[in-house]
Parts: sequence; structure tokens; C-alpha cells
Amino acid sequence: MRTSADWAGEETAGPGARGKDHLSRLLERVTAGKEIDITRRGEVVARLVAPTTPAKRRFGTDRGRVRIGKDFDALLPDDIAQAFGA
Repeated sequence: MRTSADWAGEETAGPGARGKDHLSRLLERVTAGKEIDITRRGEVVARLVAPTTPAKRRFGTDRGRVRIGKDFDALLPDDIAQAFGA
């Protein structure tokens, strides 16, 4: 849910300077799940949103998708090894 900064107890746009004075209140609303637009002269200049939590990675999710050849750790041919500076 996105709302504009609240200066008079309503969901209305307000100037950026007042947002500094009410930052604690705005952060409480963001923590509650709201997105708040900060405006300057009627134009949105910033947006307060709660950080997203990345999905936890589970070991083995790519099992069966990746194939590694039996010779993956074999020595490279001389011409290729020289190209890599070996």
C-alpha cells in the first residue's frame, strides 16, 4: 500500500522539511507495511519503503541441472594455457 506523507492525520502529500520533523512517525508507518512518498513542491522526491528480505537459498536446488564433465580438472592444451598466461 503506497501513501503520501501524512501531515494532518490524513493520507496527503506534504513538504520534505516537515518529513524530517516526523521521521519517527513515518518510519512506524513504513514498518507497518506502508510505502510513503516524500514530496517537494508537489513532486515526489523520495519514497520510504521497508527493505525486502531475499528468499533463503536452499542447498541442492540446481541438482540435475548442471553437468560437469569427468575431465573438468584435466590440464589444458598448451595453446589455451598460454592464452591464460600459464
